[in-house]
Amino acid sequence: MKFNLRESLFRIWYWYVNRIDKNAEILFMNFGYSEKGKDIAMDEQNKGDRYSIQLYHHLAVATAIKDKDIVEIGCGRGGGLAYIVKNFAPASAIGIDLDRQAADFCNSHYSLDGLLFQQGDAQSLSLKDNSCDVLFNVESSHRYPDMKSFLGEVYRILRPGGYFLFTDFRYDSEVEDLKSDLAASGMTILTERIINKEVVAALTMDDERKRKLIKKLAPKFLHKIALNFGGTVGSETYVQFESGKYVYFSYVMKKPD
Repeated sequence: MKFNLRESLFRIWYWYVNRIDKNAEILFMNFGYSEKGKDIAMDEQNKGDRYSIQLYHHLAVATAIKDKDIVEIGCGRGGGLAYIVKNFAPASAIGIDLDRQAADFCNSHYSLDGLLFQQGDAQSLSLKDNSCDVLFNVESSHRYPDMKSFLGEVYRILRPGGYFLFTDFRYDSEVEDLKSDLAASGMTILTERIINKEVVAALTMDDERKRKLIKKLAPKFLHKIALNFGGTVGSETYVQFESGKYVYFSYVMKKPD
């Protein structure tokens, strides 16, 4: 699989971020989203993470979340789910990540009613059948060895009529396989978008902030790797999105009533 090496590098990078970010300056690790004329209002505290937040926001507005039970699989350092809880008022929210350090960080950093985090495997979840109304999966699934098992878990834990809000990327040669897996999931595709343009716009506008943060937190010998993981302008990752070699997609799906 093309992402095997990338997966190993991801694990090292996430371990390093959890170790070095003592002041919780990195709460998001997605590439971001910016749609011309549709930037959302942002308070001073969140302005630095605007583009990463907007990736979550563009999914969250796809369905009603207020008073619903929601789950995020692959929650990372929790910034996205915390934003959803603060701004969309779900009844409960559970964030799950494979990295125990990430889950522990989130439980110690966030103190919001109804929000909790736990370690878990996206392909074998401990959540009960029919236990949530809305499930988020943001820029995480490209790391999963078995996408079919993950989609089976999504279907299992969603209640009838529940929504799967899903965004991520694949190599262009892998997109048809993904579409086949989604079509066979038992869920209905309500919307499907390619959002490379919006992701590249976010990477471009967030470039200066990311470079400053990397310079501050990472030793010089790691700068090139960090700049690539951050998708900074001119990096291999940025070029892959700009050229369409990486296809960044966004789906809204629904489990039948």
